[in-house]
Amino acid sequence: NGSKPRHENPIPNASRIGNFVMSSVIGGTNPGTRELPPSLETQVANVFAHIRHDVEAAGGSVDDIIKVTFWVHDPASQRAALNTEWVKLFPDPESRPARHTLTLPSGSRSLIQADFVAVLSSVGS
Repeated sequence: NGSKPRHENPIPNASRIGNFVMSSVIGGTNPGTRELPPSLETQVANVFAHIRHDVEAAGGSVDDIIKVTFWVHDPASQRAALNTEWVKLFPDPESRPARHTLTLPSGSRSLIQADFVAVLSSVGS
């Protein structure tokens, strides 16, 4: 989805200082657009694609992600969709990042939002 900002406001998808990367909020929009698909599964898959893209655009990999926070409408009923993509992006149970799931405000159009923190293994460019 290139480096096109996903946000309407003048904020980046993520910021990097040294080897630290922190994302802005990541929604389930279709890559390259601000279009929000109706299904939870598609929004979740899009969030994980955005996470991968953003950490790689910063010069890292998903192995550098230390924590991911998710916001969903109902953590109990949406956990399966979240876990499906979680184990795809982080297949090694011994090296998965920390994770915290919170509840979205009731008026949110998004079915899922996330942010992440990564510590890149090399500072690079």
